Amino acid sequence: MSPLLVSLLTALLASIINFFLGIGLAYLVMNMKKGRSLVDGFLTLSMVLPPTVVGFFLLIIFGKNSIIGKFLKSLGISIIFTPTAAVISAIVVSLPIMYRTSLGAFEQVSEDILFAAKTLGISKMKIFWKILLPLSVPGVFSGLILTFARALGEFGATIMIAGNIPGKTQTMSTAIYSAVQAGNRLLAFKWSITIIVISFSSMILANILSQKLFREN
Repeated sequence: MSPLLVSLLTALLASIINFFLGIGLAYLVMNMKKGRSLVDGFLTLSMVLPPTVVGFFLLIIFGKNSIIGKFLKSLGISIIFTPTAAVISAIVVSLPIMYRTSLGAFEQVSEDILFAAKTLGISKMKIFWKILLPLSVPGVFSGLILTFARALGEFGATIMIAGNIPGKTQTMSTAIYSAVQAGNRLLAFKWSITIIVISFSSMILANILSQKLFREN
């Protein structure tokens, strides 16, 4: 597979997983009364850490000598230097974006609306799916697009845990690195422009659809 296809598949899978994971964690943190700052800091930590540091710890967690690595090995499953590793690294580095934007969108919903729903005896799950999430659609959708863009351009953690195997784990970002190392600036320029075009188009799409969804809500 070409670096473009690997990058798109990796970013798409990471975005889908982070959509559910991000809004779930955001809802959980929003309702926390104790330890919220600690949990919030942990969930956003990968946003401020260098990607290579994130990749190093992922390497430790899923390495063959770790508890998780040994367990997976007993099941015949290998994570390191596989497409799965690329998806995991993309999930970890882009999750804070989905989580933070979802949390911000949820907190913008009037508490009076949620309180009124509670007084009517509506369950928390119905309030979430029928009231909170629909009213937060513009912000959540923007977070999803930004998550995709971030996952698409991930490099540091990916090269640490997934490597740079052509046709398997080589994304556009790692392909740029390889091209520069080989002195092929034309190829590096091609992949750089491709990432810029896709990311910029995603941002424009996010702005247009978010404004449309905001007007509809």
